[in-house]
Amino acid sequence: MKLEVLQNCPPIIRDFLTYNETIRGKSSRSVEGYFIDLQNFFRYLLIARGLVDKKTEFEEINISPVNLELIKTVTISDLYAYLVFCKNERGNGTATRARKTSTLRIFFKYLSSQTHQIENNPALMLESPKVKQALPKHLTLEDSYQLLSSVEGPNKERDYCILVLFLNCGLRLSEMCALNLNSISSDSTLTVIGKGNKERMVYLNEACVNAIADYLKVRPNNNIPITDKNALFISRNHRRISPKTIQHIVKTYLAKSGLGNMGYSTHKLRHTAATLMYQHGNVDIRVLKDILGHENLGTTQIYTHVSNRQIKNAIDANPLSNFKNKK
Repeated sequence: MKLEVLQNCPPIIRDFLTYNETIRGKSSRSVEGYFIDLQNFFRYLLIARGLVDKKTEFEEINISPVNLELIKTVTISDLYAYLVFCKNERGNGTATRARKTSTLRIFFKYLSSQTHQIENNPALMLESPKVKQALPKHLTLEDSYQLLSSVEGPNKERDYCILVLFLNCGLRLSEMCALNLNSISSDSTLTVIGKGNKERMVYLNEACVNAIADYLKVRPNNNIPITDKNALFISRNHRRISPKTIQHIVKTYLAKSGLGNMGYSTHKLRHTAATLMYQHGNVDIRVLKDILGHENLGTTQIYTHVSNRQIKNAIDANPLSNFKNKK
């Protein structure tokens, strides 16, 4: 958690953030997201309670006055009024409001169930806006072949290895950057550090094993800072490769393969790996959940929806689909 977050936090919110990072194992990014959501809610609450000057800009409202006494006055009506404010005054979409709802639920559950600081949880019956689930965008099998065949240049072994791991293992961008030499085991497995520093093991298929072996033959070993000596992927500056560099690599080869400007990204390669495994490999959804490092099965179930959509499209494509009986 960033120092500025801690410095701008009332103690009761700071304790909540610390609990989530240390006990629940949430990433710093997730914890900072909680802070931003709660900061905006309490700015609204201070306005609603008439505790700030009306001329004060919303972003300038200091939430330091927030304490347990104020929190105990919050009702479910306040929470719904805040969500209306987010929609009408802040222009927040459904997904953003759903996320804010989730943060409020987690916060008030912490105060009522975990620490017993409040007797009644105002967010207990708080309903979340329904978010339309978008199907994940992904490359087809032919697109994937095309992308891998486009790799060339002085760093072709490294770049090819990165693309192969994305498309075969479904790694997140942060996971790819964090790979170390000792992440690779002799039994053809890869140790991946996922969200919340959770460790999982991914088996490497033949394509991955060969790509890694070819890259290790040319991987730079000299002039690498001690802090980056164990990094698997090294940049041209002889440091651990950055997320921005990997994003640039992926964007470059997508363009070379004729797939540029189509909304594809490193995360879409992760979607591609999951979709190909599910559709072509008959992989059980629970196994796919473990491969991807999803915390909940519900997150993984979207890949079954992709398959269902294709089945519907196939039925709709039947030339008899528009036939109407002449009565």
